[in-house]
Amino acid sequence: MKNILFILHVIFLTTANIALSGWVYEGKWGSNGTGNGQFDYTAGIAVAQNGNVYVADNGNNRIQYFTSTGTFIGKWGSGGSGNGQFNQPYGIAVAPNGNIYIADMYNYRIQYFTSTGTFLGKWGSSGSGNGQFNQPYGIAVAPNGNVYVADSYNHRIQYFTSTGTFIGKWGSKGSGNGQFNFPYGIAIAPNGDVYVADTLNYRIQYFTSNGTFIGKWGSYGMGDGQFGGPTGIIVAQNSNVYVADNQNHRIQYFTSTGTFIGKWGSHGTGNGQFQWPFDISIGPNGKAYVVDTYNHRVQYFHYNPGQNITPTSLGILKALFK
Repeated sequence: MKNILFILHVIFLTTANIALSGWVYEGKWGSNGTGNGQFDYTAGIAVAQNGNVYVADNGNNRIQYFTSTGTFIGKWGSGGSGNGQFNQPYGIAVAPNGNIYIADMYNYRIQYFTSTGTFLGKWGSSGSGNGQFNQPYGIAVAPNGNVYVADSYNHRIQYFTSTGTFIGKWGSKGSGNGQFNFPYGIAIAPNGDVYVADTLNYRIQYFTSNGTFIGKWGSYGMGDGQFGGPTGIIVAQNSNVYVADNQNHRIQYFTSTGTFIGKWGSHGTGNGQFQWPFDISIGPNGKAYVVDTYNHRVQYFHYNPGQNITPTSLGILKALFK
């Protein structure tokens, strides 16, 4: 009996180490290439309310979109600086009205489109003035339609009306509260708070909708709540915050105030493994979609709380086998 207990103890400890997050691999799509459903470095990802998944296909200078399980629907874009063209699109966001906003990184601008890719408008140019950008990375749309942009190399956040009229900005280069060191990702919480992946400060900061500092968490490292370069960020409807911990090849998630909840992923090419994941989104179906950037694919996961094995559970098993 002691031997049986020992074996079960090892099995459950192993399971706990693998699946502490409760998030379970469900599926994937994509490979390296230029065909439909292929990618040349997946950068940003966003899921619409109808479940369609939009992906910034960075190296192919286009946007592709799919059903919630990865069936190809359509695409738009090519390399260039004209309307509907891109020079390495990075961030992508879906507005409440269904329009798609793209951070067109090396064209130093924002473009927006209908849900099927019809060009609607654009704003921005290279520079450090209001409404100008130096490599815009992350983009998010608030429930009121305002558009927030992580203006990465200007080390600031700018925000605009839905058609690009400048409203305000905050941030400068540094490590103090409200300062940034190459912010990449940005997300809006259900209550309107703004969460920023402050990438090379290896932390998350969050603010009111007009930029008043509220709090922060994180430091450099591989431990729980530490980061090796946070890039993508999303806030779920339950206010939990999910972070693509890029250089640690994993996803971590937290309460709205930064208490660590769980994590999943490791470096590799297998199911549930990642190579430099840049972004994450949560769909209306509750599933998590991750752009597995250097594996040129999208992976998606569902939450199964039964995957959590706790010390309490092990204690119960021990008691049963006494």
